[in-house]
Amino acid sequence: MAVPLQHTKKELVLSKRKWEFSDAVNMGIIILGTAAVLASPFHFTWSALWVALVLHWMTIHIGISLSFHRNLSHKSLKLTKSLEYLFAYFGLHAAQRDPMWWVSVHRHHHQFTDSDRDPHSPVEGFWFSYVNWAFNHNYLREKCGGLNNVMDLQKQAYYRFLQKTYYLHLVALALLLYLGGGLSHLIWGFGGAHGSGWGVRIAFGHHFTFMVNSVCHTWGNRPWNTSDLSKNNWVVGFVGFGEGWHNNHHAFEFSARLGLEWWQLDVPWYIIKLLEYLGLATHVKVPTELQKSKFSHKNQKLH
Repeated sequence: MAVPLQHTKKELVLSKRKWEFSDAVNMGIIILGTAAVLASPFHFTWSALWVALVLHWMTIHIGISLSFHRNLSHKSLKLTKSLEYLFAYFGLHAAQRDPMWWVSVHRHHHQFTDSDRDPHSPVEGFWFSYVNWAFNHNYLREKCGGLNNVMDLQKQAYYRFLQKTYYLHLVALALLLYLGGGLSHLIWGFGGAHGSGWGVRIAFGHHFTFMVNSVCHTWGNRPWNTSDLSKNNWVVGFVGFGEGWHNNHHAFEFSARLGLEWWQLDVPWYIIKLLEYLGLATHVKVPTELQKSKFSHKNQKLH
């Protein structure tokens, strides 16, 4: 049973609630991000665009979707240890926090989906699930209880190191971008920290993630009979290159494949299949036909 919380929905947004320093930092970075995106057309270069696209591919599709989400959060596949660590490092540069924090929040989301202990559910308001949850770390700790569900990662020195040195890696990337391409590369290719970002690449990456948390629990279709509000949203599915098939994911959260139909674009899945062919990925999990039948609406009607 979900534990009642002391906060009210009104307090989640208004200034009456307690603001931590990290919350204020996040808000400030979001404001800077808006300014950076507005300034980006005035600092456009083709090289800056290509830097942003390559980094977006590495950090979102491989780092967040394949590594943080499917590999670390759900153990949907096994990678060689060196590749696991490399892909997790890519994910760190998406500026959505370190692997342990990201995985912890996501595991709590699946454990308490669309209840009052879900870290980011539309049941507490659409804009809360979209972005406001990132500005209330005290509320997240009260809901979820901290990093008590990522002991598998806490046991590994590598992930503890990334947690402790998170900001240093982002600063190092920012310096490299600036030294390599000046202000245009910094604006188009760099990102902020603490789950919020500035720069074109990071802004788009965060909004893709925010849309999955909110839009895909509000609008779309439900081919599978799950006990939550998850939905497949074809717009997010194609724009996010696979993560928008969210009802598929909640029905079979263990699956390395989210786009279960041939027409459902799922770029990380294609990468996983290539890695499996090369022998770099093993124990790749997908739902069986029997498992699909248990969540089918047609099967539910027969019973």
